[in-house]
Amino acid sequence: MDNVERVALETLQLGKQAIVFVASRASAEKTAENISKLHTAAELELEQDILSAVASPTKQCRRLSHCIKKGVAFHHAGLTNKQKEIIEDGFRSGKVGIICATPTLAAGLSLPAFRVLMKSLKRYSGSWGMNWIPVLEYLQMAGRAGRPEYESVGEAISFARNSTEKDEIHERYILGEAEDISSKLAVEPVLRTYLLSLISSGIIRDEKTMNGFFAKTFWAHQYGDMQELQGKMQRMLALLEEWGFVSVTGGSSGMFVAASEMNSVKTIRPTMIGKRISELYLDPLTARHLLDCMTKYRSEIFPILQMISSTLEMRPLLRVKSKEQDMVQEALGTWYNSLLMDEPNVYDIEYPEFMNSIKTALFFDAWINEHNEDYLFETFGIRPGEIRMKIESADWLLYAASELSRLQDQ
Repeated sequence: MDNVERVALETLQLGKQAIVFVASRASAEKTAENISKLHTAAELELEQDILSAVASPTKQCRRLSHCIKKGVAFHHAGLTNKQKEIIEDGFRSGKVGIICATPTLAAGLSLPAFRVLMKSLKRYSGSWGMNWIPVLEYLQMAGRAGRPEYESVGEAISFARNSTEKDEIHERYILGEAEDISSKLAVEPVLRTYLLSLISSGIIRDEKTMNGFFAKTFWAHQYGDMQELQGKMQRMLALLEEWGFVSVTGGSSGMFVAASEMNSVKTIRPTMIGKRISELYLDPLTARHLLDCMTKYRSEIFPILQMISSTLEMRPLLRVKSKEQDMVQEALGTWYNSLLMDEPNVYDIEYPEFMNSIKTALFFDAWINEHNEDYLFETFGIRPGEIRMKIESADWLLYAASELSRLQDQ
């Protein structure tokens, strides 16, 4: 029994509830399982509710049902919405005493937690290894303890492996300042999506309304340099025009400007296809990708699955593990001449994501061929809740591709 499990059990003995935050889904499941085995509470009837939440219960469902009958549960994105609802309602009613969760639970849910136990304040971040989480994320998790409508006090407990880490946690999180928030408009996919949306809805009609609108945003306030900001918008506008999603008329460009054009303003209008992209809530880059790919499409299904798996909207993709390299390479070899996009150089930064798109396409292919959820988890490491989210995204992207292809052919 580790310290986290000991404090969790002590919380239950006090007749209180706790949320245990851990770094990964696997850790959430393992921690919940360990606590449930140590807890001697009477068995609850929620077990059957968890199993009946899906048509064919998987190993994950059975694991969760064994935990929840002892009043302990795990909670992460791999669960179905119905299972999450059962756990959250059980926690609010007091039937579930402990939830072991990934940090996604910290955002937006008001749960009656007397204690929040943070097992680790480090997260894995790809090639950078294990890094300390932001102070804002720590505050988000700690803020789940002692919610005003449920408790008069609350306890947020962080666990350190040694005295050095204890001092680091105290300095970084207890005494530290939260990071400044930043505007999402500074992220290129968000900017180009909103710019096209504002043009399509008629809010932006010309350069003047474009500059005026963005000048009032938090992004402009934070950025400070309006001239540089307008340059960014001009470059984004030029890209949308190049892709055929907007039409720009009037105005001037270049170093030499005719006298008649000195006071002219560029008029901006959405094209028919640009307006449809906005209605479909697509990133314009994704739309361009789908349009380019559909011009090469013949009849095979797998290339289409790989096409939608290469979009930003499908991320995070299923990551290729070392033991899966042969499976993915074999699929790439089989479909190489039929793919709708070129394979990047193996040394390019895009190559790992390209291979991940092949694995994700293999998952979709297996689902289409009616493999059950246990098979999908064992083969691709994808859980029932994630399966549903991926299928919903695929359905949306395939519909969008068909709509754009229809307009392109007109």
